[in-house]
Amino acid sequence: MNLHHNALILVADGQKYLLLRNTGDFRKLVLKVEASCERSGVPTRDMGTDQPGRVFSNASGTPSAVEQTDWHQQAEDRFAAEAAALLCGRAQSDGGADIVVVAPPRTLAELRRHYSRAVSARIVAEIDKDLTGHPVDEITAILTR
Repeated sequence: MNLHHNALILVADGQKYLLLRNTGDFRKLVLKVEASCERSGVPTRDMGTDQPGRVFSNASGTPSAVEQTDWHQQAEDRFAAEAAALLCGRAQSDGGADIVVVAPPRTLAELRRHYSRAVSARIVAEIDKDLTGHPVDEITAILTR
């Protein structure tokens, strides 16, 4: 992948993100961390304690269970929205740098929901991989393959 100087790379999942900038050129990537954040995983027992809800149908009069809320997924979606907001802020504050987003498919879909038009116009690649557990030098090697 050829990334120009000052290109932004967002590596994210539902728990952690890294915002990297290419300080090298398109021939040799040199990625530097500009921002990072990691949220701690809260156990399910601390997120929601109620039983799943019940709905009573007028026709049959029998109760039906309502699917339990996935609190972890909601927290991951909020975290992805925060990462997208950071990317939007950086995209507005710097020049017209290229943007690459690397995230697992579900996080990538949630990020797309929160892109601004400026961010969407500058995205040159989206990679559906989870690289948040890799060090920056490995991320650089993976992106240059």
